[in-house]
Amino acid sequence: MPASPAFRRIPYLADSALWYRALRHLPMPIWLDSGRPQSSYGRYDILSAAPIRHLETTGDITRIVQADGHFSESTDDPFALLQAQLPAPVLPLPGIPFCGGALGYFGYDLGRRLEKLPTQAVQDIELPDLFVGIYLWAIVQDHEQQQAWLVSLPEANNLDEILRIIEFHDLMQNLKSYKFSFEINKFQREVNAKKYATSVERIQDYIRAGDCYQVNFAQRFTAAYEGDPLIAYLTLRSVLPSPFSGFMELPGGAILSLSPERFIRIDGNRQVETQPIKGTIARGSDSLTDQANAAALLASEKDRAENLMIVDLLRNDLSKHCTQVKVPALFSLQSFANVHHLVSTITAHMQPDVSALDVLRDCFPGGSITGAPKIRAMEIIDELEPVRRSVYCGSLGYIGADGQMDTSIAIRSLVCSQGQIHCWGGGGITADSDVEREYQESITKVQLLMDTLETHFSTR
Repeated sequence: MPASPAFRRIPYLADSALWYRALRHLPMPIWLDSGRPQSSYGRYDILSAAPIRHLETTGDITRIVQADGHFSESTDDPFALLQAQLPAPVLPLPGIPFCGGALGYFGYDLGRRLEKLPTQAVQDIELPDLFVGIYLWAIVQDHEQQQAWLVSLPEANNLDEILRIIEFHDLMQNLKSYKFSFEINKFQREVNAKKYATSVERIQDYIRAGDCYQVNFAQRFTAAYEGDPLIAYLTLRSVLPSPFSGFMELPGGAILSLSPERFIRIDGNRQVETQPIKGTIARGSDSLTDQANAAALLASEKDRAENLMIVDLLRNDLSKHCTQVKVPALFSLQSFANVHHLVSTITAHMQPDVSALDVLRDCFPGGSITGAPKIRAMEIIDELEPVRRSVYCGSLGYIGADGQMDTSIAIRSLVCSQGQIHCWGGGGITADSDVEREYQESITKVQLLMDTLETHFSTR
């Protein structure tokens, strides 16, 4: 019978940024962030550091790197390699979503290992397609119950430094000395309005020809930066609190994700849930306009049809490894600081002898950020987007040794690499899409992110 993880109560902090700052001197810190206290949608924060090993996939090669620096390489399926590296199974802890296991990201371009795709888009971000660490302990905060725990797997044999951090009663005072800076230039669009319109028209030609029904098309914005990306992330999360956010520091950069979208969640009873977002409208400048915008989105036949296409795609993806696939909620309204979204919910139950990574693999990348049918949509994306997406539209999340999993769709996400910070805005293109509206929507989705960074940190 599997062992039980260890857990102990620790001080609850309303803002997990304090825990992250206390841990970040350790190797490869990561923070899966619910956006609390500002966000009302999320519940749990998960923080950890110092993995015993990590996996990084670039192209056809996955490198498995031990904490001491020794590594091996493989061309095998990255999902299978990660499954083999997970710690021994343990029993779930009631009310605690993560007790140790895998934490990290699965970049959008990892999909090239699952399907044969063209290689026209330029790869100019030098971060791995997958970067996942194996962590034997974590700090878990439950903001709903205002409780926190230090959880650890049986293999964890050296928690002394973590315990010193947790038991350091002057933690708040110590963090007041935290002084770093961040500077950024203005964001530049990499696709002008004319080029964007030409690409949308090309997608609509493909739709009329019967190649596809919908393609999620994105444009990228880039700026030069200097300094500590954590400063930028803390500022962004204060203006756009989002339930599936995350901050991850890497040897070659950082990931700043303010995602509102869940990809795949699996609980301790092997119940599966996915919540695709399709349908977006800007918030209004006053309450009456805002209510009118929300009502217009809920009534939009185009947005509802677009959402339904992705629901059907995900139902099909889940049915490969699940039974009892159901849709308990269609076209629910969720509202964030900058936009309203239409969100649907699909549930299922995992078949016996199926792992969480099996389900993730067969749904990856998420249909809400590819289009339908998925493979043809991804081919068109590679043809028309001039640069690869990197982490954007991939997933951040965890796969626990207890079989639980939760992952996001990495939209509203920024990637820092080689002195540049990138963000993307996109949307689903259908036969009746209005080019100007789609262009403005792709900007609206990330305008708050760019404006916030430029207002607080721009050097010119």
